[in-house]
Amino acid sequence: MNLPQKIFFTGVPGSRWSGIAQTIESIPGFNITDRSLERSFSHNGFTGHKGAYFGRLMEFEARLDSNYLNQAWAKDHGTKLIKSHDWAYSLDRLKDTFPNDWIMLVYRPDQASFDWWKQAGGFNINYPSYLAYQNDEIMRREISWQNQAILTFANDRNLTWDLFTSEWIQREFNYSIRVERTWPDIQVAILK
Repeated sequence: MNLPQKIFFTGVPGSRWSGIAQTIESIPGFNITDRSLERSFSHNGFTGHKGAYFGRLMEFEARLDSNYLNQAWAKDHGTKLIKSHDWAYSLDRLKDTFPNDWIMLVYRPDQASFDWWKQAGGFNINYPSYLAYQNDEIMRREISWQNQAILTFANDRNLTWDLFTSEWIQREFNYSIRVERTWPDIQVAILK
């Protein structure tokens, strides 16, 4: 299967989307030269965050500009998984701007996402920065809005939601990889 140059990847804080991203990036052909010690965060025995994240008050803004986005990677080869919570607010514009690239969505219910984000460190997470969310009340609201935007986009495009499994990866990426754990409250969808 031919992978695109970019996969725009989104999910709400606490959706466990970062673990899913790391699994996807282990498929041959992905560019992980955006990773560094400074762009990592571990918690509770989980690898947490790896690589560049884009968004408000983060290292990189969520701009729809290829030259800007490419700055996060040390080399310009392979498929780049471009992660941002903020993509949820511009999914239609993303597809219009980058019609040959894919969009991958992660959905997990609001409360479960908020609870996991808090357990992972909440505002004490040192990468990426969540300061734009200001407080728990705003974070709860943003999680709800982002989830609603993700669900609306998927519904409008007739996307199919599935559990994140080895079978799903085989079907969507034509690659066999073992998914360590499938979470029953986390769903994924992809627009190619």
